[in-house]
Amino acid sequence: MTTILKLNASARSERSLTRRLSSQFVRNWLKHRPKDVVIERDVGREPPPPVTDEWIACAFTPPADRSEEQEKMLTLSDALIAELAAADIILLGTPMYNYGMPSSLKAWFDQVIRVNKTFSFDLDRGDFPLEPLLSNKILVILTSSGEFGFEVGGVREHMNHLVPHIKTCSFYLGVNGDDDIHHIGIEYQEFGDDRHRRSIDEAQAGVATLVEKLVQTL
Repeated sequence: MTTILKLNASARSERSLTRRLSSQFVRNWLKHRPKDVVIERDVGREPPPPVTDEWIACAFTPPADRSEEQEKMLTLSDALIAELAAADIILLGTPMYNYGMPSSLKAWFDQVIRVNKTFSFDLDRGDFPLEPLLSNKILVILTSSGEFGFEVGGVREHMNHLVPHIKTCSFYLGVNGDDDIHHIGIEYQEFGDDRHRRSIDEAQAGVATLVEKLVQTL
């Protein structure tokens, strides 16, 4: 049985293109594998709080030494990490906001990338002391952007701080390498022209094709 963590980050509701793509992915998946599990987490509608000085102190305090108040402060982080750990596929639907990720999504990453929970830290490893504790996960990134050309070699590649950031952080989510990352994006949203409509059609077709591919491998 496969578990999908469906994570939506858009601040929009019905008008969200990434919500439509992530919902399409799940619908198509369950047609093939109706007994699989889908965990839903909507950080766009219910954003996690940003980390604070107190939160950091709690996270770095050994569990046996934490106070009841400190344990309570980490309750949401523990729940988010448990959802992540249970997932075989991380299905992430997110728009590009100001060329990067929404603050709610960044807050989610900050809550789940946590010492001794999703990564270990050991200075004996030299200049690369961090190692992930999770592994063998697949990441599907479904994005939307108002402009276009953010792909490798595109006219706005240098302005894309969304997908590269997610890919960098994904190492600590248990995604082993680029072969385990799949990205489908809708562009031209601010233009609203034929290019945008084609981009939507191509993204929807891409989701269907990706589901067909992944169900054969899991």
